[in-house]
Amino acid sequence: MPNRSADILFQLIRSLEKSEKRNFKLYIQRNSGNKDLKIIELFDALERMKEYDEQQLLKKLTSIKKPQLSNTKAHLYKQLLASLRLIKTQESIDLQLHEQLDYARILYNKGLYMQSLKIIEKAKELAIEHNQDSFLIQAISLEKKIEILHITRSMQDRADRLSSEADSINEKRTVITRLSNLALQLYSWYIRNGHARNEKDEAGIHSFFKEHFPADAYNQKGFYERLYVYQCFCWYAFIRQDFLMYYRYTQKWVDLFHENRKMIAVDTGHYIKGMHNLLNAHFDLRNYKKFALTLQQFQKFAASEVANRHDNNRLQTFVYINSARLNQHIILGTFNDGISLVRSIEEKLNEYSLYLDRHRVLVFNYKFATLYFGAAAYDKCIDYLRKIINDHVDLRTDLQCYSRLLHLIAHYELGNADIIEHLIKSVYRFMAKMENLTVIEEETFKFLRRTFHLSSDKQKMKNEFSKFLDNIKAFEHSRFETRAFAYLDIVSWLESKVYEKPMSSIIREKYLASSRKMD
Repeated sequence: MPNRSADILFQLIRSLEKSEKRNFKLYIQRNSGNKDLKIIELFDALERMKEYDEQQLLKKLTSIKKPQLSNTKAHLYKQLLASLRLIKTQESIDLQLHEQLDYARILYNKGLYMQSLKIIEKAKELAIEHNQDSFLIQAISLEKKIEILHITRSMQDRADRLSSEADSINEKRTVITRLSNLALQLYSWYIRNGHARNEKDEAGIHSFFKEHFPADAYNQKGFYERLYVYQCFCWYAFIRQDFLMYYRYTQKWVDLFHENRKMIAVDTGHYIKGMHNLLNAHFDLRNYKKFALTLQQFQKFAASEVANRHDNNRLQTFVYINSARLNQHIILGTFNDGISLVRSIEEKLNEYSLYLDRHRVLVFNYKFATLYFGAAAYDKCIDYLRKIINDHVDLRTDLQCYSRLLHLIAHYELGNADIIEHLIKSVYRFMAKMENLTVIEEETFKFLRRTFHLSSDKQKMKNEFSKFLDNIKAFEHSRFETRAFAYLDIVSWLESKVYEKPMSSIIREKYLASSRKMD
């Protein structure tokens, strides 16, 4: 879903590359007797606009009156899509297949049944090679229509074979549909709520998963059956914060594409998403070396022809690679290096604003805030958190909650005692309303209430930080407390206070200690 609303024709024109614009002009000249002067004039006017403004548009148009604008825009939109289809067919296997099916229908309508069947047969072979089962349903449907309505004598056992093929494909599609529905619903639950907050959430997810996961799905051998099985388990584990299980199934997801390399070009979006989830799994488990290796692999892929074939591929690789780069600085404690990336990422986010969903922007703003918090630049941290808090979007209640908590702690660090008491009450109420209070959050609020007026007594503060650290370290590996540590490394923050070191140094020491153990 785009980040902001805009005229759909304007959006499409803004997305065009120079070669696509040039091809459109040539297409209109070839396929129109009067060269469609009105839609060319409309196209040129929209191309020059930076923001869509209908009143300004009508002033610039000499041949189009207001009552004609809607129809002219619809005609231009249709012609743009037609011109794009001509030059994009070879970039997508599904477009190629549907082009062949269109040809088969044209030949059938002309009464050339045998020619139509030959094209269908070749298209089916291509579809099977690239695991395009949904296309096979359409192809077999047309093939059966021809055989039912006409005596082709093309094959004596054709009726039995077509019936068997149709039954087999329908069975496969039923399993794939059930699995893809489950994966989508689990992902949707996560986007709305984040991780499971308590035993009630986990029991609900477990029951839902058990009820909807097909009994024999794990024994399926097809590419998409296996892909959706891995996705289902991936989201199921991630919601439950079983990060080891999450890692295992994201690795299976990526390995499936590496075992079937041609599918990377066929279904690039799923491959990109798999790489993103694998990086997240390494981040959650602090698999420093595997994270770095996977990021290098992903960056290499981002430079490939396949990754740059479509705008969507470029957009998604940009989002996920830069998200991973920020995560890497967060787990290494190199906050200032991460901050150096913020401006260039923001510029790209602004450039892609028509196409980015708001969830991605929220996540980036939280990562920016986390970097500034780690670097003790609390004012800048607050600026980014306000973007999340003030953006009243019904997504990721967990992110909304932890943004408010981090916002409160940043003000606490700045010593803004005059507003701390009010913030403690409002943030506590918000998190309680969202059922987002676990032991860690309760302990955090107790600490903040107890100490926000003690900032002048350094020894008392150090003792309080030390007691708070001892209290929450006991919950560091607790089942439903892990997400609090995932959103805010509160242990490292407290250790920085107790040991009087920058938070970046504390995290860096943990990374180096982990690296020595691995060696």
